[in-house]
Amino acid sequence: MAANEKPKAPRSAELATADGWSAFAREYDEDRKKLRWAIAIAVILHFILFLIHLPEIVRGDLKAADKPKVYVVQQIRFKPPPPQQQQQELLKPRAKKVPIPDPTPDEPEPIRIVEEIRQDLDIPIDDSVIGIPEGPPPSEPEGPIQVGGDVKPPEKITAPQPQYTEIARKARIQGVVIVQAIIDKQGNVTNVKVLKGLPMGLEEAAVDAIKQWKFRPATLNGKPVTVYYNLTVNFKLQ
Repeated sequence: MAANEKPKAPRSAELATADGWSAFAREYDEDRKKLRWAIAIAVILHFILFLIHLPEIVRGDLKAADKPKVYVVQQIRFKPPPPQQQQQELLKPRAKKVPIPDPTPDEPEPIRIVEEIRQDLDIPIDDSVIGIPEGPPPSEPEGPIQVGGDVKPPEKITAPQPQYTEIARKARIQGVVIVQAIIDKQGNVTNVKVLKGLPMGLEEAAVDAIKQWKFRPATLNGKPVTVYYNLTVNFKLQ
C-alpha cells in the first residue's frame, strides 16, 4: 500500500447503516397505519353505540317534555281575630276605697272596700211581638204546565165519540189512540199531538173528535190555568 493512500471504510458497514434506516422507516410507516386504523375503528364503534342508544335518549327527552309541571301552591293561613270583650265584664263590681276617720291621726287609717255595681248598662226588654208581613201571592204561570201537585186536572164535560172508518171496520182494526193536548183556561182542546196511533184513518178520526171535546179547566190555587193533558180514545168493535 502506498504511503499517501487513505484507508477506505468497509462496504459492509455502509450497507448495514442503510438497511437500518430503511427498517426504521418501514416500522414508522407501519405504526402510523396501525394508529390510523385504530382511530378509525374507535370512531366507528362510538358511532354505532351512539346509534344504538339514540332511541333511548330521544324517548327520555320526550318523556321529560310530556311530564306535566307541578306547581305547589302554599296556602296562606290567617290568624283569627281576638275575641271581643263580653258584656258581662262590664257588669263586674268595682272596688271603691273609702277612708274611715280615726281619732288617732298618727296611726294609718284602715281602708273599707265597698262594692258598686254599674247601672248604666241596663237594657229595657220589650215583650211585644212584631209580626212578619205575609209575602205577595204566587204569580200565575204564563205557559202550559203539567198536571200534578197543587194543579188539579181538568174535568170532561162533553166528549163526542169518533166515527169508525169503513176500511178499518172491514179490517177488524181495534186499539187505543193516545194523544197529548193543551187544555186552555176556557176548557178548549188545542195543539193535539198523537203519541200512539192506529192505521186506516182511525188516528185522524180520533184527533177530529178530541178537538170537539169540552172541559172544565184545570185550576191552581182556585184559578184556571193552561195545562198539558193526555187523552185516550178506545176503538172497539161490537
